[in-house]
Amino acid sequence: MKKLILPFLLVLAALTACYPVYKLNGASIDYAVTKTISFENFPIKAPLVYAPLAVNFNDALQDKYASQTRLSQVKQDGDLQLSGAITGYNLTPQAVKSDAYAAETRLTIKIKVKFVNKNNSTENFEREFSAYRDFDATQLLTDVQDGLCEEMIKELVEEIFNATVANW
Repeated sequence: MKKLILPFLLVLAALTACYPVYKLNGASIDYAVTKTISFENFPIKAPLVYAPLAVNFNDALQDKYASQTRLSQVKQDGDLQLSGAITGYNLTPQAVKSDAYAAETRLTIKIKVKFVNKNNSTENFEREFSAYRDFDATQLLTDVQDGLCEEMIKELVEEIFNATVANW
């Protein structure tokens, strides 16, 4: 029994020692230096507009950082800063059939993100993230867009989170 306790205590000590910097959810943040995060709302700047998209995306993004990090959210000038815009919400035909009609339609969302880390400017970036889902062309967009947008928002938020604080 004593032989099992020592290795267990060593592993526990190692995990505890790393906790301030690394969490098991993938975030690698030095909380001694980085304490706050600020978000600007991501407005829709796409030619095609789906009104709930901006609110749903902004809420999901802030919720992700609130639930997966110990950063305090501040209105402006955080140690980490996220801003940008929803630049694309597009429908394109896919998989054209022999009768020249599309069998599927692709819905694509594009988000332009500017990330600023005041404590480490080498991590700053400005880039575009995108996600898409295909759906049967016989379906109406109004019937499927809520579910498709929810899936894509989740994917985009995960990608942005990983690019900003997970250092993947």
